[in-house]
Amino acid sequence: MQSDFDEIVNRENTACYQYDLRKKYFGTDDVIPMWVADMDFKTPAFITEAIKKRLGHEILGYTFRSDSFYESIIKWLKTRHGWEIKRDWIEFSPGIVPALNLAVLAYTNPGDKIVVQPPVYFPFFSAIKNHNRIVVNNPLKLKGGRYYMDYNDLKSKIDSRVKMIFLCSPHNPTGNVWTADVCLNNNMLILSDEIHSDLVFNGHKHIPVATLGKEIAGNTITCIAPSKTFNLAGLSASVVISSNKKIIHKFRDILDHIHVGSGNIFGNIAAEAAYNFGYSWLEQLMAYLQDNLKFVINYFHENIPLIRPVIPEATYLLWLDCRKLGMPGQQLKKFFIDKAKLGLSDGPIFGKGGAGFQRMNIACPREKINMALQRLNKAINEYLKD
Repeated sequence: MQSDFDEIVNRENTACYQYDLRKKYFGTDDVIPMWVADMDFKTPAFITEAIKKRLGHEILGYTFRSDSFYESIIKWLKTRHGWEIKRDWIEFSPGIVPALNLAVLAYTNPGDKIVVQPPVYFPFFSAIKNHNRIVVNNPLKLKGGRYYMDYNDLKSKIDSRVKMIFLCSPHNPTGNVWTADVCLNNNMLILSDEIHSDLVFNGHKHIPVATLGKEIAGNTITCIAPSKTFNLAGLSASVVISSNKKIIHKFRDILDHIHVGSGNIFGNIAAEAAYNFGYSWLEQLMAYLQDNLKFVINYFHENIPLIRPVIPEATYLLWLDCRKLGMPGQQLKKFFIDKAKLGLSDGPIFGKGGAGFQRMNIACPREKINMALQRLNKAINEYLKD
């Protein structure tokens, strides 16, 4: 069945973070919102139908995850990424951000250090700081329009207090698909956030970190979820995976202590339906996102050359290099809100290297993208005249 990604769906007044919190985050409702990393596309029908079928039972009591839940994940990872995993490697998490926080509690102590690679998804920082751990920045390097890891800088910062590194693979906000082996100290646990791993563009291939070798696999905990791929963020259904029994048992212990491991009926059902029936739908989605990306890149090249998008290899998030506009500090943020009337994610929240950048979500109908780009083009032309 062909999906209509051009369909405009009104999300206002649905307690929608992206639309209904514009006033709170931008000071006005008069912006086109392209900030929160969810999609303006309908959740696939095979998922909503599975939820409706379960609703027909009309008793929503305590639940657990059945064999078929785990089997759907195992099959998906083998089919999509060539990664063969076992059931006892898998544990539930009520989201990737909760998984980050749970991992910090499970594997480190107050005063320990955790490495992050900015600019990067900003909850990485709070998951560390909120539990009295120390952030160690290993900034990415931007060369020739692409970001690279700085291994020399990383090695220079590893000491006995560094217990873990948060990897973002594929990377948010830059869209990088990492291809090189991850060369890390064996005593440092790797937490690999691979939530965007299904959203890889043509010509690129996601490589799960845990497949890079037995030694790395034994020191890695991988986080995945159907939420970005199938627009299920509101159902809080994620999993963590590790072949190391000690690692996965420590995570389970934290889940049990906090008592958040049950999840919810509809999250379990939606995840299972996504991983069982989502193959064709995802191919359609990626074709549409590929066209969206091409449209946006061409528009900037032809009409707004002062802004240079970093070409993403994955994700539906576009990292815009606005430094040539010459707007310091808060001026760039205010320009996008007050002049262009766009609600994007402000670069500095992603840490070092984020100043002068904005992050744009392009997982929406092309009509919305076109309207946003026209607003931005008009605002920049007026700015250049002044």
